[in-house]
Amino acid sequence: MVGSALRERAVGLHERGMAAASRNRPREASRLLRRALRLLDDVVVAREEALAALRARVLTSLAAAEVMLGNTRAGFDLVDRAQAEAAAADLGIVLQQRGLLLLLVGRLDEALDVLNDAIVRLDPVTRPVSIARCLVNRAMLHELTGRVRAAKADVRECERVLRTEDQPVLLAKAEVNRGFYEALIGDVPAALRAFDAARPRLAEHAPDLLPVLGVDKARALMGGGLVAEAAAELDLALALLPRRPTHERAEAELTRAQAAIAQGQADVAKVWARRAEQRFLSRGNETWASVAVLTRLRAEFVRGRRTPVLAADAVRLADRLAGLGLPHDAEVADLLAARVHTALGQTTAAGARLAVRRTVRPTVENRLSRCLAVAELRAAEGRVDRACASVRRGLLLLRRHRGRFGSIDLQTGAAALGADLADLGLAMSLRSATAPVVFAWLERCKAQAFRMRPVRPPDDADTADVLAELRSSALKARAAELAGRRDHAAERRCAELERDMRRRGWTIEGGGEDDELVRFRDVAGELSRADATMVSFLVQRGRLHGVVLTGGKAAVVPAGELAAVTEAVLRLRSDLDALCGRRLPTALAGAVTASIEHQVAVLAEALVAPFDLGDRDLVVVPTGPLATVPWGLLPGLRGRPVTVAPSASVWLRGRRVEPLPDDAGPLIVAGPDLSHAAAEAEQVARLFPRSTVLTGSAASVSATLAAWCGRNTVHVAAHGHHEHENVLFSRLDLADGPLMAYDLHGVPTAPRHVVLSACDVGRTVVRVGDELLGFTAALLYSGTRNVVAGVARVPDDPVAAEVMTRYHALHNQGLPPPRALAEATRDQPRMPLVCFGSG
Repeated sequence: MVGSALRERAVGLHERGMAAASRNRPREASRLLRRALRLLDDVVVAREEALAALRARVLTSLAAAEVMLGNTRAGFDLVDRAQAEAAAADLGIVLQQRGLLLLLVGRLDEALDVLNDAIVRLDPVTRPVSIARCLVNRAMLHELTGRVRAAKADVRECERVLRTEDQPVLLAKAEVNRGFYEALIGDVPAALRAFDAARPRLAEHAPDLLPVLGVDKARALMGGGLVAEAAAELDLALALLPRRPTHERAEAELTRAQAAIAQGQADVAKVWARRAEQRFLSRGNETWASVAVLTRLRAEFVRGRRTPVLAADAVRLADRLAGLGLPHDAEVADLLAARVHTALGQTTAAGARLAVRRTVRPTVENRLSRCLAVAELRAAEGRVDRACASVRRGLLLLRRHRGRFGSIDLQTGAAALGADLADLGLAMSLRSATAPVVFAWLERCKAQAFRMRPVRPPDDADTADVLAELRSSALKARAAELAGRRDHAAERRCAELERDMRRRGWTIEGGGEDDELVRFRDVAGELSRADATMVSFLVQRGRLHGVVLTGGKAAVVPAGELAAVTEAVLRLRSDLDALCGRRLPTALAGAVTASIEHQVAVLAEALVAPFDLGDRDLVVVPTGPLATVPWGLLPGLRGRPVTVAPSASVWLRGRRVEPLPDDAGPLIVAGPDLSHAAAEAEQVARLFPRSTVLTGSAASVSATLAAWCGRNTVHVAAHGHHEHENVLFSRLDLADGPLMAYDLHGVPTAPRHVVLSACDVGRTVVRVGDELLGFTAALLYSGTRNVVAGVARVPDDPVAAEVMTRYHALHNQGLPPPRALAEATRDQPRMPLVCFGSG
């Protein structure tokens, strides 16, 4: 075979080989390219200039495939041969490939020099795609070495070059690079938008690259504090990636180790980091292997290891990472060494390490870590004021970072990034400051997402279609459940659509606006006017403490042990749920009732008895499991008005909100499949002649939302579901499907007062920093001043309807919600209703 026929077949094999490589199939690429090379190895025909040039290109492509397979030495031998054989006009393409290989094995400085040379040599008229490949690879290199502006410039130029070229995979890679550098500068929504833009192209043209995209997306999610979601993304990527020791698999394993560290799973992180290190070393990539070592040392620190050996290892590794051209990673190692030195009491060594190097444009994570390391050092030196100043700088940085996010999911998740800073600030305030200072630190660290101005979710046609399908699928699943069976297909579709909606929310930009922290004297003054006492809880070393504000004064009072309180809360909720609406055998009912009495006594001893509450109204700012305590059931609090607020700031801001013009009267909604909902709605409606009542088929989602906006009072008697795994989709069942927590964020003017009289939608998921998620929390985020809801199941019976009617009658007479609720439930010791908000 000679001449044009040989050339045509070799070109075809080369193109197929390159396509396989671009889809992350290096083994297939190697097989195809070796077949092409064998065709071109005929000495006679290879003397033809065109075939010789083709042979050089096949050699360079084969070199990349071999390096991707881990055959590093063979790959560089092949590119050496290609460079020796290539004509001058083709040298730019060979250098482009050499630059990629150097990048893949972590020789970053060499890679940059070679890629720069390649771009200069390539003709922009005849080789635009090759230039674009160089730019994509150079952008990746800039990202790894922290040169964000340079990476951004290369991505933009690459996209400009590709505007007239049909290169969907290369364009998708440029979009992935865009997402990478957006994540580096902390703009998580922009990063996720870039990854979403790349996904359809990769799914159509290079599906094998989707797991690689998943790894980059996981990094961005970690930058928003959504570590569990990042870990799930990585687990999926690892399940899809080949088992062989590819660079992509090693990188995924390394990122999985970093996610495990963020989750506090040090032993898991060490396993993943060690595995990644071995894979990188087997490929000759000492640069990435060094990053894996750094991850392993960080896991040791999280595990509690504080030894001179760890400090020395971190110092050596920092210098090595700096020499390899990874300044951000070198700074992480420096900060780790400084923290170990501080823990060992070696403050001089810690200070020296902190001063050794600082990157020009550090990542958000590095800046937060530096604030923490400096604060720990200053505290160890006894310079508490300077330590507190460093913690405040870090929390201010976190506040600005949170301002980028429009999603409540990300706003609440971001608290995890500053958890250690918040803990240190609170610990220092408890040890050495007055109660007003402890109060100020609590307000600086607790439920900070409530300070952000709400951002309405998108209302485009595509989002509306997804929501409509979600409601339809949820309605099918609910109908099957009521019929005593399960519609697994509908349930799976619901879960898919919920994930889709949640991911859409992650890409919404924040407005960057938030409310200032309230001052102690302002809260104290409002409490005096309300004749109320506030107890704001925090945890230190497993023990609860309460900051008590009453009569213009404050005190920090030790309370119960967190572990005992947590167990009692869980047991109490389980017991209340067991009794709700059921006729249990006499003996079992007696045992459950006795257990309830025991649990409320335990909680009262831990959470009420330590404090001198007098006879004032009570405002509780909970922490952790205390967010779902049925406070009105506790001895000492029965019959007393109790308000539960996410923070003192939320409570005070709600007190300053004026009522809305009461032109429309209350909205009263009765959902389906409750025996007494319609009767309850009728009883409540009799108290309000101008009320709007939606029952039966009229109680639809659209009708409810249309009437929801701008009301002073909304009462909903409907089945509720608390979705622990996806709390944005906790919901109330209406005639045509669920009204979800997600929907509430789109209401322009939230009702001031909402009563949810059925089920347990007062339950919440409490994230790090006492950030709350759930249906009740969504109402408070949207601007509702007071929410009355159950933290355990509320029975569907005439007694509950009577309690609700009595509550509204008392409130209508002028009693504030917590007092009206206390009076209405005084003779119902098992009614787990709580007033949330501002009282």
